[in-house]
Amino acid sequence: MTGYLHLIVPRSRFELIQGQGDLVTYTFNTGTARHYFCAVCGVKPYYIPRSHPDGYSVNARCIDPETVTAMRITPFDGANWEASVAKLGATPG
Repeated sequence: MTGYLHLIVPRSRFELIQGQGDLVTYTFNTGTARHYFCAVCGVKPYYIPRSHPDGYSVNARCIDPETVTAMRITPFDGANWEASVAKLGATPG
C-alpha cells in the first residue's frame, strides 16, 4: 500500500502550479500510464492512468485540503483490473 488516494481529474481541469522541474516520469507494463514522481522526496503526486488516459489521477494527499470540497471513495480491485475499470465506466487506453 502506498497511501495514494486517487482523485480523477479531467485534463482540462488539471493545473500543476509548481514543482515541474523536480518530477521524473516512470512507465511500466503496457507503457500507457505515465507516473510522475518527485525526484527529491519520492512522492507520486499524480499520473496519467491507463483507465483514464484523457485525464489525471491526482494524489489527493498532495493537494491543499480546501481545494476539494467533497470526494467519494470507491474501492477498486487491482487484481481484477479490467473488470474493475468496467464497473467505473472508464475507457482504458
